[in-house]
Amino acid sequence: MYEDIVKKLEKHGQMHLLKFYDELDEAGKQKLLGQLAEIDWENLDELIKDYVLNKPVTSIPADLQPAPYYPVKPETADQEALYGKAISMGEQFLKEGKVAALTVAGGQGTRLGFDGPKGTFPISPVKNKTLFQYFAEELTRIREKYGKPMKWYIMTSLMNNQATIDHFEANNYFGLDKAQVMFFTQGTMPAVGLDGKLLLGAKDSLALAPDGHGGTLLALKRSGALDEMKSNGVEYISYFQIDNPLITIANPLFLGLHSLDASEMSAIMLAKTNAFEKLGNFCKSGNKLEIIEYSDMPDELAEQTDANGKLRFIAGSPAIHVVSVNFVERLTSGGRLNLPWHRADKKVPYVDASGNEVAPESINAVKLESFIFDALPLASKTMVLEAVRENEFAPTKNRTGVDSVESCREMLIDRDCRRLEAAGVVIPRDADGKALVKVEISPLAVLDDADAVEYVKKNNVSISADDKEIYLA
Repeated sequence: MYEDIVKKLEKHGQMHLLKFYDELDEAGKQKLLGQLAEIDWENLDELIKDYVLNKPVTSIPADLQPAPYYPVKPETADQEALYGKAISMGEQFLKEGKVAALTVAGGQGTRLGFDGPKGTFPISPVKNKTLFQYFAEELTRIREKYGKPMKWYIMTSLMNNQATIDHFEANNYFGLDKAQVMFFTQGTMPAVGLDGKLLLGAKDSLALAPDGHGGTLLALKRSGALDEMKSNGVEYISYFQIDNPLITIANPLFLGLHSLDASEMSAIMLAKTNAFEKLGNFCKSGNKLEIIEYSDMPDELAEQTDANGKLRFIAGSPAIHVVSVNFVERLTSGGRLNLPWHRADKKVPYVDASGNEVAPESINAVKLESFIFDALPLASKTMVLEAVRENEFAPTKNRTGVDSVESCREMLIDRDCRRLEAAGVVIPRDADGKALVKVEISPLAVLDDADAVEYVKKNNVSISADDKEIYLA
């Protein structure tokens, strides 16, 4: 292997990567050679030329239009009938075990001031259940409600894979059958110096970084998860990110419309709160759905309004998708996923030519990432469904402020209070309408509004202003 690697590095001008090879023990040598052997050098040369040595400029299509979408509530009799049919169809898919859950959970809780995988962060407002536990309990209730377990595929990273598995093992998989959960790791890409040379993160290792959530689809293929889905009769993947506990994992309407529209990849959209909210914009160009990132959207388009003063490009992406298994199979059939790459300029620690570890004070490298939404234009058909933000999107990205631990917990409380109120329970509120009681309903007990009605009827729930907090399970 060594001789083959040397030839490749000489051909592609990267021989510096073996500078410390003779200093390594056998394990270190095999580790480095293994990393180098996995690289598609011809492809990487093209990426370095296009994305590192030349900084790509995002071009906005001249024919860009707002993407069409199904409204959150049906607006016509025909649409109402369609939604009813879709819900029945989606429920049938769940009963037949045709849906799997896919969670992207490769990140750490660093921005939350937390040392560990983000999924192990305690988020629920009363019981402090972790994000993983919250989703596991929801999956348990899905099994009870629809009579079939939904397999849970969790994409970790090399950094947090073992810690994630340890968390599940220590908690007995939160009551799930161990066979119901499959962990697989995200792919990586080498960090590239601004001069086009790959960086060493250590003498025996490249400086590697996750390849972006677009790599999820290829990782599904390479890990064997995709083949397992097919052999188990799974046709649809419910895709979501670990930091959003408000997500509806099993959404019959979303699943049904995806199928009825013969969509290969579908998306949930939220009405943006303002022209420059940090959500990708659902757009249409050349009859294809695509997402233009908020940072790339020209101000004049972002601020456009219709005759009623409503934003034309109102549809924002919270990264919630239904993806057909056959679509993933088609995209990854050649062992490569041809999505566009995105350049991120970063400060990347590295080992210099003298073998010293360097923590740069300024940007010194490029990380290349692919985004899952870039698969949308590759689908033969797509579909977008509007959702109510308060019911679907409470990201936990920061410690405080917008999209924070604080805001997420408040939204979980608000959602549970609304469910109880819809079931006839009086919630004590202050003059501004804020609930005076901290409420948490276990996903084991209540999956949706219909569950809430049954739960309240069965348990005769009442809440008084004297209650500081209440947990319903």
